[in-house]
Amino acid sequence: MFQLIENAQAGAIFALNEVIQAIPWNEDGLITAIAQQYDSGEVLMLAWMNLQALQETLTTRRACYWSRSRQMLWRKGDTSGCIQQVHDIRFDCDGDALLLLVDQTGGACHTGRRSCFYNAVRGDGVVVLASPLRL
Repeated sequence: MFQLIENAQAGAIFALNEVIQAIPWNEDGLITAIAQQYDSGEVLMLAWMNLQALQETLTTRRACYWSRSRQMLWRKGDTSGCIQQVHDIRFDCDGDALLLLVDQTGGACHTGRRSCFYNAVRGDGVVVLASPLRL
C-alpha cells in the first residue's frame, strides 16, 4: 500500500481503512507518533499509538496514545488538562510514523514544559533551554 502511495501523484486518494491495515506496526503493535503545534511548527513530543489509540484519535480529533509504561490508553490531557486537539494526521512515506498536527493547550511534556525537546547539545554539553510552565 505505501509503495502505491509513494508513486502516487498529488491529489490521489486511498481508503483510510486500507492504509491503516497496511501500517507496519512494530512487534508490540505500536507506531511512533510525533505531535507538532499546527500553526507554529513547534515539535512538542513523541509518543506511541496502537490501533485503538489511532482509531480513538481519528474519531474524537483529540490525541490519544498508548502508554508503554502503564500498558494502557493515555488520553492526552485527562489528568493534566493539557489537551491536544488534532487538526491533521499524516503518515510518513513508508507508514511507520505518524505526524499529528495539534493545537496544544498548556505544556505537552510531563515536566510541565511546552515541549519535550528542551535539552540541546551545545559543544560538549547539554543545555536546558526551557523551564517548566508551572513551578
